[in-house]
Order: sequence, then C-alpha cells, then structure tokens
Amino acid sequence: MTDAPIWPGRNYPLGATWGEEATNFAVHAPEAERVWLCLFDDAGEERRLELTEKSLGIWHGEVPGVRPGDRYGYRVEGPWAPEHGLRFNPQKLLLDPYARAISGGVIHDHSLYAHDIDDPTKASNLDSAGSVPRSVVVHDDFDWGEDRPARRRYRDSVIYELHVRGFTKLHDRIPEELRGTYAGLAHPAVIDYLRDLGVTAVELLPIHQFVTEPGVVERGLTNYWGYNSIGFFAPHNAYSSAGDRGQQVTEFKAMVKAFHEAGLEVILDVVYNHTAEGGALGPALSFRGLDDRGTYHRVAATPPDFDDTYWDVTGCGNTVNSTDPSTLRLILDSLRHWVTEMHVDGFRFDLAATLARQFHEVDRLSAFFDLIQQDPVISRVKLIAEPWDVGEGGYQVGNFPPLWSEWNGKYRDAVRDFWRSEPHSLAEFASRLTGSADLYQHSRRRPRASVNFVTAHDGFTLRDLVSYHHKHNEANGEDNQDGENHNRSWNCGAEGETDDPAILELRARQQRNLLATLLLSQGIPMLGHGDELGRTQRGNNNAYCQDNEVSWVDWRPTSGGQALLEFTRRVIGLRAAHPVLRRRRFFRGAPAPRSRRGLPDLAWLRPDARAMTERDWQRPDAHSVAVFLNGEAIAEPDHRGEQVVDDSFLLLFNGHWEAVDFTLPDRTYGERWTALLDTADPQAVPDEREHKAGTVPTLGPRSVVVLTRPPRPKSPGGSRAAAKSGSRPGVKAGA
Repeated sequence: MTDAPIWPGRNYPLGATWGEEATNFAVHAPEAERVWLCLFDDAGEERRLELTEKSLGIWHGEVPGVRPGDRYGYRVEGPWAPEHGLRFNPQKLLLDPYARAISGGVIHDHSLYAHDIDDPTKASNLDSAGSVPRSVVVHDDFDWGEDRPARRRYRDSVIYELHVRGFTKLHDRIPEELRGTYAGLAHPAVIDYLRDLGVTAVELLPIHQFVTEPGVVERGLTNYWGYNSIGFFAPHNAYSSAGDRGQQVTEFKAMVKAFHEAGLEVILDVVYNHTAEGGALGPALSFRGLDDRGTYHRVAATPPDFDDTYWDVTGCGNTVNSTDPSTLRLILDSLRHWVTEMHVDGFRFDLAATLARQFHEVDRLSAFFDLIQQDPVISRVKLIAEPWDVGEGGYQVGNFPPLWSEWNGKYRDAVRDFWRSEPHSLAEFASRLTGSADLYQHSRRRPRASVNFVTAHDGFTLRDLVSYHHKHNEANGEDNQDGENHNRSWNCGAEGETDDPAILELRARQQRNLLATLLLSQGIPMLGHGDELGRTQRGNNNAYCQDNEVSWVDWRPTSGGQALLEFTRRVIGLRAAHPVLRRRRFFRGAPAPRSRRGLPDLAWLRPDARAMTERDWQRPDAHSVAVFLNGEAIAEPDHRGEQVVDDSFLLLFNGHWEAVDFTLPDRTYGERWTALLDTADPQAVPDEREHKAGTVPTLGPRSVVVLTRPPRPKSPGGSRAAAKSGSRPGVKAGA
C-alpha cells in the first residue's frame, strides 16, 4: 500500500472495485458525519484515510496502490441517539456490506458492542479492531470456460438439501485437508454420488459469511447451520481450503463449475430477513454503525427502553427493512451478484414472508416481489420461498406470487400424519400427493409451486422421525427448551436406539414409505442430506449449534443403510422415467379430451375398487386408498408440441396396522398390472409379478405398492366406457 492521497472516486458501484491504477471504495451511510476508510497491511497495522466525498448518501474515494487481497474496514462518526436508531461510534471497525470476501472471524468480547456494557445508553470507548474480521478487496479473473447454468425444468427437479461442511467432513474418499470445504464438495466422490443418486440440484445451507451469536459462544458451541449472515456478497471463509484473502471466491466458483459440468444445479439458502447484529443490545459489526435506521424495522420507544426499538418477526433480534430503498437495493444487488458473478442457479429464501412485510403485514404486492418479478437476471433463476416468519399473520403457504415456488409445510405435516395413522388424515394426504391444487390453483399456479419435503435441516432426520417421539436437544445447552415440540413423529414402539428386530423392521419400512410418498408426489421433491443413508442426530431436532458428529453425515456402512440408498435411487429413477409422476399441470379428475376409453386423468378408489365417496374421505379411520394415474391423459404437450403418452399407474397406500386386500379395478383401467415397487420388501425390488384386473393382491401393514401398465395401442372405434373418478377435496370433475 502507498501513502498517496485519496482521490474523490465514484459513488458506484458500492463496495471495493479494483482497477489497474487505483481501487474505488463506496459505502452507504446517509446520516454519518465523517467516514474513514481503514486499510490494513500484512502485519495488521491500520492506516486511516478520511472519505470526504459524499453523494446520494454514499461516501466514496479512490486509493492508488491498493491490490486484490488487501484488507479494509470503515469507521463512522455521527450522532449517538440509540432511542432514535442512531448508533454511530468511530471506535468500532465495520465490515463493508458489499465486501466480496471477508478475512478472519469474530472474537467475542465487550469491544464488539457500540454501547457501554454497563450502561447501554452510553457509547462504548473500546476499540473493536482486534476482535472483528476485515473486508477484502477482490479481483477474480476465474476462467468459467463454457460454463452454463444447468437450467433444469422445475417439474424435472429433485432437490437435495445439504451442508457444505457436514456433508463432506467425515467422507473418507476426500483428502482430509479438503473435507468440510467448497473444494471437498466439488470432489468427484461427492459429485459422482449425487449424480448416481439421481438428484438434479443441491440446495446449500447458508454460505454467505456468517458469525456465531454471543449466547451460543457462551455455551461453548458454534452456529453450524449459518442462519446468521453478516456478508451478503461473500462466501463463508471457514469453508475455504485455500485461504480467506479472496481465495474463497475462486474456490466457490470452481465448485459451481464442477457441479454444472455434472448437470447439477446449485441453489443457495439465503438469509436476508435479519443480520448477525441481533437486537438493540447486540454487536456492531457493519450495518448498525453505518445505517441502523435504514437497515432495520423499528417500533416507537423512548429512553430508557431503547433496547426495545427493534421490531422482530424473525426471532433473531432484528428484522431487515426491505421497504427501505437502499436496503432493498442491497438485497437485489446481492442476488444479481450470485447469479452473474458466481453462476448459481437459484435461491431458497429463509423466512421469506419477512421480506414482503409492509406496515406490519405480509403484502403479496410488495416492492420486493415487484422488483424481483421485473428483474431480467433474478427472475430467470429458481426462486423458492420459506413462506412464513414468526410474526402475526406470517404463515403464508400458498400465498406467494406465481413466479415463486414454496416450501410446502402443509405437505410435510399431512404426510407425517398419514403414516402415523392420525384420524381424518386421508383427505389432506390425497391433496398433497397430487400437488396441493387447493393451495396453488386459485392463483393460476402449477404443481411446481409446491416444494414437497418430509424432513429438512430444521427438525428430525428421516431416521429420527421414525425413532423418536420426543426431541432430545440437551446437548444444545438450553435445557431441551429449544426446537419444535410437536413433530408429528412416531418412534414405532421404543424411544431411540433399540435392538428389537420387529421395531427395526417397522422403522425401515416407514422410512421407505415416506421416501416413496415424497418421490411419487406431484410437485418438486426435496430430500435432506443423508436421509437416504439412515442418518441420525440422536433425537436432536434443532442441531443448529452442533458442528460435530451429531450433524455430520456418517459415511460408514450401517445396517440397512445400503438397502435404503438403493431404494431411494430406484424411486428417483422411477420418477425421472415417467412424466405422469411429474406433471406440469394439475389433475382435472375428469376424462381428458384425448384420453382413450374415457378414463379420467386421475381416479381415487377404495380397497374394494369402488370410487371413493365424500363419506369415505371423511371417515376418521380411513388409512388406505388407491390412486389411478392415467399416463394417456397428460394434457400438456412436450417441448415439440406433441402429446405426452406415458405408462399408467396404480399407487396403493396402506396406512393401517394390519394387511389390507386391494381389489384391482376392472379391465377398463387395464387388463394386466406389473408390480414395480413394494415398500414391505426390504430389498424394495419385487419380482415384477403381474396382476390381472379384478384380482386381489394383499398389501402388508403400512406399505406402498406401485403397479404399472403400458399405454394401450390405438384401436379404431374402441370402447369409450366412462369411469367414475370419485370425489376428493381439491379435484372436481371438469375443473
């Protein structure tokens, strides 16, 4: 670095922009009175340069001699009036909100706080430079080559939610120095595994730079999941094997490129609803010292209650104010950065309802939705909402605009309830299985709006869902008070680990039932990493702070693990091979215009092969049903405009404790049916035995059987026998 004077520079783009002659710095701090750019050499010595140029609320300057890899931060002077959202304190070194990389981590001590620990109404006089990370100047000329987005169609997608560190930390085929890193995730052992499994996209738990909350540090734990962002443009540096002076950017790009070469999409779980600065008594790391009043939603308060001035619908102490133009700009700039510069294929928005809040209500016509819809970059990638937050009216499943897909929490609950034989669970189970038309069709959305899942990072793993009735979160240090209490789980007769062979067999079957249901449902399926291997968290349903073997995927062979893996591959392959299992449009429940023999595209049948009636749907003890999926009545054409014709299916579901006889429907539906799948079979590979129309196969207790027949050849003047589809909530004849 040089001692040359600072030049005026430009107010755009925000962040640090390297040039051959000088590096431009621009930071938004509209109510600040003075701003210093702080440059650090390799020995950690700090040099301060005052930014004297300010336009449109942005302070800017250009410094000759600053190179990629150099570290910097800001100090800001202004009013100290926390009750009014003014928390300027030049003793605090602040991260650049637009930093493309961040070096180092947080050391938790009193210097992190803008206020005095003993008297929060006063400003702290402790310098935080020794306890906070640095922003990094980045100029990355990564060679993307011919890289292009994978661009899988929504209906063809199978999403796999995984954690960069936890998925690879114990993988013995990955070099030890790469485990838990972006490079480890890009290793051929991982990519080959995912491709063989059959998934089409990875959804990475947060990789924006994040920090651990002070309260978690006090308990000797760390924030493992990463839902505590502080750098919305920077890949988390702890996941880099090469260093944190910009190397993490290159390593992340190489990972994305490797996934694209394998035909896999990369979706990021992003957290724009709150930041790591927490409530009013939290640390001052970036936004709080630059533009506290513009960044966070506020409520009216007066001293000495200024610590209650933050409006919190996230449960994390603060709520990002997406109605503020500069804050909204930051979110959109961040999203575009990850698409254009980092080549990611989509985003899953944590607590997305928060971003649409205007005047304390979730507004479907908010500026956030409008700008996303109009943006030529962001609108072209996959957009998935977690459609709720913890505020009043925050549960918004089914209410997002047409461009969006949603995590369907109602799907999760309905499927769990059906397989634990809850009364009155069949009707909703049927709606969820067929794409949740009751939630999405009213707003002209399609089945791809529903991201179906049974398990995710938050909650029990699949194995734990069938092994524990109660959460066991003692290791989190919160007296088992954290985490969801109502999990809709069932331990199959014993809490936790057991050597009872009957219970173990039932648990294995229940896992197959849940996976089969998920992958045979209309919509977009999402699997949690390691569920196909029988991963356990020992009953912990909130392992956000467990960066250890509790959370990491154990790749060692386990009893039944290989069989479950093979089963998962088989059902994913079945889904991929048959468009009737991943339709673009909802079922009509009535004969399709080009359907042969007048069969409907969908029919619901009782075990005796009669059409389901309203009374059947309402029975509290109804836990068995057959569904006919007509592969010859797919209304939508393929990409060439030709009619799609597929095999037809009978999906038989038995949620009862005892075996149930299912009478196959008459020859109108099909003369012969071939069994492809039976979850009562531990190997999940039946002998593809044939069943004639009218015969009575027996389904074992709590099991799924999949039967199929090929399309019938065209015959002039063929029968047009009508078939009754029965009635079901959400599907009306001729709808």
